[in-house]
Amino acid sequence: MNSPTRSRPGISLVIPVYNERDNLAILHSELTAVMGSIGDAYEILFVDDGSTDGSDRVLRDLRASDPRVRVLTLARNSGQSAAMDAGFKGAAGDVIVTLDADLQNDPADIPRLLAALEGWDAVMGARLQRRDNLVRRVSSRVANYVRNRLSDETITDTGCSLKAFRRASLSRIVLYDGMHRFLPTLLKMEGCRVREIAVGHRPRRHGESKYGIGNRLLPSFMDLLAVRWMKRRKLRYEVKDDI
Repeated sequence: MNSPTRSRPGISLVIPVYNERDNLAILHSELTAVMGSIGDAYEILFVDDGSTDGSDRVLRDLRASDPRVRVLTLARNSGQSAAMDAGFKGAAGDVIVTLDADLQNDPADIPRLLAALEGWDAVMGARLQRRDNLVRRVSSRVANYVRNRLSDETITDTGCSLKAFRRASLSRIVLYDGMHRFLPTLLKMEGCRVREIAVGHRPRRHGESKYGIGNRLLPSFMDLLAVRWMKRRKLRYEVKDDI
């Protein structure tokens, strides 16, 4: 492969996109500035989850101007778990960093996230100072509390999309719809070493959030019960002898 895009990068930035047209060029500019300071080869893999606001045109322009940009386009809007799964499977790097396309994750946190990955399989960002409205902050805190209580977990902020993974760890799990919220637990169930670090959070500049209490509460709770069941019923045995 002659193109820098096709030479195998060490780091893949996987970014699900759904109707974030006005944020994409800014995000690309911030990412290239941060990743340029790191010095490792990287790719930016945008996964367009059936956008209808013209995000696809912006992504094509970014792809044309920067060979490190790749764009996976889903045939229809399939949800964040599907977009992340497609990104994980399409990414070329041995290290995968995920973040949202809405500019609320700060790319400046990526170097610290990568440094924290040393000796671990995955690093979760935790937004300790949320820049959302009161309703979203309170509902998120309650959701994290309930999730941890019912799944016997200690994850501070599983809703933060800024995360870093070793590719080998992600190959151990199978994602189902809604399960992107439980990645730390699913990884731990497979014996992966998972840690958290504090990351920044910024107010949304353009567009609207795709999640609210109405479309998240019941599905998330049902997913939580499924994960609770999986965790309790996971097979745990060791072969003592094989003669």
